[in-house]
Amino acid sequence: MTNRILGLIIISILLLIIDFYILKALKSVKWKWKPKKYLSFSKIWWGYTIILIIGVFISIFFNIKFLFRTIILVSFFLTFVSKIFILPFLMFDDLRRAFIWTKRKYLTKSEKEHIDDSKKENAIPRSEFLIKTGTLIAALPLGSLSYGIVSSAYDYQIKKQVLYLPSLPKAFEGITIAQLSDIHSGSFYDRKAVLGGVEMLLKEKPELVFFTGDLVNNLASEMRDYQDIFSKVKAPLGVYSVLGNHDYGDYQFGFGPSAVKAKNLADVKATHKNMGWDLLLNENRTIKISGEEISIVGIENWGVGRFAKYGKLDEALKNTDDKPVKLLLSHDPSHWRAQVLANYPQIDAMFSGHTHGMQFGIVTEQFQWSPAQYVYKEWSGRYQEGSQQLYVNVGYGFLGYPGRVGMLPEITIFELRQGDPSSINEHNS
Repeated sequence: MTNRILGLIIISILLLIIDFYILKALKSVKWKWKPKKYLSFSKIWWGYTIILIIGVFISIFFNIKFLFRTIILVSFFLTFVSKIFILPFLMFDDLRRAFIWTKRKYLTKSEKEHIDDSKKENAIPRSEFLIKTGTLIAALPLGSLSYGIVSSAYDYQIKKQVLYLPSLPKAFEGITIAQLSDIHSGSFYDRKAVLGGVEMLLKEKPELVFFTGDLVNNLASEMRDYQDIFSKVKAPLGVYSVLGNHDYGDYQFGFGPSAVKAKNLADVKATHKNMGWDLLLNENRTIKISGEEISIVGIENWGVGRFAKYGKLDEALKNTDDKPVKLLLSHDPSHWRAQVLANYPQIDAMFSGHTHGMQFGIVTEQFQWSPAQYVYKEWSGRYQEGSQQLYVNVGYGFLGYPGRVGMLPEITIFELRQGDPSSINEHNS
């Protein structure tokens, strides 16, 4: 039995236990239902859970259409999240009742009768209030996550940034760069909406475009229906791209070498070329305007912890010593603090993606929050240490959950300016 199957069996058993626990609590509440309704509710409850679990196994281990797989996996995710939200209320109520039961063990007979009389005066016992409140709150994530799928998955936002660089050559003053990241084409289900985002980018007429990794989820074939759309992304000074952790096929074929995995990676690289994107594999390019030059440096994925390190920054920086500005494309923002800040002061700015802002959060002009900040020190927007800068794009696509709540898909437009980067706020938008 593989770890994958064992993991699914454990999750399924856990879901069944949670279902039994929740159903028992719900049936203890007075919903003004007749006995037949309780029986019908129980059948629907268990029928939905069993069908969902069977559907998850089918969607993972059999080759079914992407749309059906997405519907099944999203339904499972939303169901699981909603049930997790109600659990604390049920557990608190059980603890309360256990405390009362223990306390009553030491009461006299008259004291017990007094407590029973007092309960009769309450219109809604507290335990019933807790369960109904928990049920209502459990519906909130279901509603918000469903809204994130319907309304926000393709709600592309243009974010404009002024990028100050102390050594920027005069010829590059005012040049604009567009950044895309984390396309994850294997998750898309709406070609028209994807095209709309690309057209938004093109309307900005950037002179350069950077793509900072994760073109696909796992397979090169996922770009089959979208290659023509992203081929439209052009810029006078070029489109430069790098690979992200998902582009290597590690999660599909394993982390070890294999012929099928190598073929898939070669196909991913060929897709960049077919779209006219200049894929930088631990190398650099010189951009020249009116006799003045800067370097665009791109490395393969360099991650921290469980994420693979394919990037070789020393190799990528060869022959760039004479360039006054070096802009680095590196998929994982963790690379900035782990290696760039410590060992490569010559890199002026790094462009990353990877975090997606966890596709969930709160963003205002003065404040942003996401669970991503508990995983990544730098997870969204612009950061600065000394004269070095990092920008983290929260992504164009989505992965797993096919939507976004608060953390909307992003297209970033940078305007290059000569000046001190400390003259602007840590996050400008």
